[in-house]
Amino acid sequence: MAKTFDVVIIGAGAAGLMCAATAGYRGRRVLVIDHAPRPGRKILMSGGGRCNFTNLNSSPANFLSDNPHFCISALKRYTPQDFLELVDRHGIEHEEKAAGQLFCRDSARSILDMLLTECEWAGSEIRLKTSVELVKRSANSYRVKTSAGEVECSSLVIATGGLSIPTMGATGFGYNIARQFGLEIRPTRAGLVPFTLTPELKQQLSPLAGISCPVEVSCNGEHFREPMLVTHRGLSGPAMLQISSFWQPGDPVAIDLLPGQKALEALNQLKQEHPALTLERYLARTLPRRFARAFAELQGWDRPLQGYRKAELEAAAHTLSAWTLTPAGTEGYRTAEVTLGGVDTRQLSSKTMAANDVPGLFFIGEVVDVTGHLGGHNFQWAWASGVAAGNIA
Repeated sequence: MAKTFDVVIIGAGAAGLMCAATAGYRGRRVLVIDHAPRPGRKILMSGGGRCNFTNLNSSPANFLSDNPHFCISALKRYTPQDFLELVDRHGIEHEEKAAGQLFCRDSARSILDMLLTECEWAGSEIRLKTSVELVKRSANSYRVKTSAGEVECSSLVIATGGLSIPTMGATGFGYNIARQFGLEIRPTRAGLVPFTLTPELKQQLSPLAGISCPVEVSCNGEHFREPMLVTHRGLSGPAMLQISSFWQPGDPVAIDLLPGQKALEALNQLKQEHPALTLERYLARTLPRRFARAFAELQGWDRPLQGYRKAELEAAAHTLSAWTLTPAGTEGYRTAEVTLGGVDTRQLSSKTMAANDVPGLFFIGEVVDVTGHLGGHNFQWAWASGVAAGNIA
C-alpha cells in the first residue's frame, strides 16, 4: 500500500523547502523527496559559502522570462522584507555587501538550518537519497514510485531546479515531468556563467589573468556596472556573469574600462596639461596598475600623449570606453549559477504556480522560466514561488 500525503514535493532545495514549511503550517501532510544525500547543496555553496539569500531591491525588473509579467504576483506577495523577518526571527546575523545584497555574516549553513527547522516545526517530512522512478496521475491524485516505495498525494510540487552545476546533482527531471503532462518547455541554456575566449584572444589577455577591475559591460541593449575578472580561461566576475544571460553565440560584448568618465575629453585635456604622461600611467589612476600596464602593452600604447595624433587619440578613447570582444562561448552548465528557460509560465497560474490544465501539479523555483539577475534575486524567486505554491497545494 502506498503511503498517502496531502503534498509531495520533489526537490529539497531552496524553493522546495520553503514550500514544504508553508504547506506544513497549513496543516497539510507534506513529504519532500530528493535523490541527493543532503538537502540544500546550492544554498551551502552560494555567495562563497555565505549565501546571498535575498536582495532588498528585488523587483520584477530583475528577472528574465519569455513571459515577463508572470513573476509579478508572487514577488509582490512575498517580498525580501518578508524573508528578512524570517531570518531575523531565527537570529541569523547578516550584512549588506553591494547595494541591497544580503549575506549571512558567518555561513550559508544558517539559512539551510533555518529552513530545515521551519520544516520540522511545520511537521513536514524529508526523505533524502530517494530517487523518483515513475509518476502517474489518476482522477484525483498522483502516485509517485520511488526507490523507497510508493507514495500517493493530491498535490505534487516539482522543485527540482534546472541543469546548472550537474556535479551538485542537477538533472532535467523537472522538464521531463512537465513534458509528461503536456506542458511546453522554453529553450534552456546556461545563465550567470563565465565566458570563454578564442585561443588567440585568450593568449592576448593572458597577462591580465587574475586581475579584477570595475567596468560597465553591455550587450544586446543591456548593461551592468560591476567588477570584471580576467581568468586563465576567459572573462568572469559579476559583470560578465550578469551580461552572459543576455548574450547569444556570436554576439560582441562591449566593455567600458572607465565607466562614468568621458575618455576622449580627459585624454585631450591631459595631452595639453601633461604631454609627457603615458596612457599606462593615465589608466593606472583608475585601474589596477598591473592591468593598466598589460592593457597598454596589448594595445601598443608605449608613447607619451604628445606623440599621439588626433585620430590616434580618438581611437584610444574609443577602445577605453567600448573595448569590444566576441566570446567563443561560455563555460556552460558546469559552472553556471542558473538555467535560463524552463517550464513555460503561460501554462501556470502566476498566483499559485499550479499548472492550468493539470489539477494538483505545481512547478516552482529554477525549473520555471523565470531567472533573476546576480545578487540574491534567484533566491528571492525561490522563496516567493515556494510560498505561492505552499499556500495552495
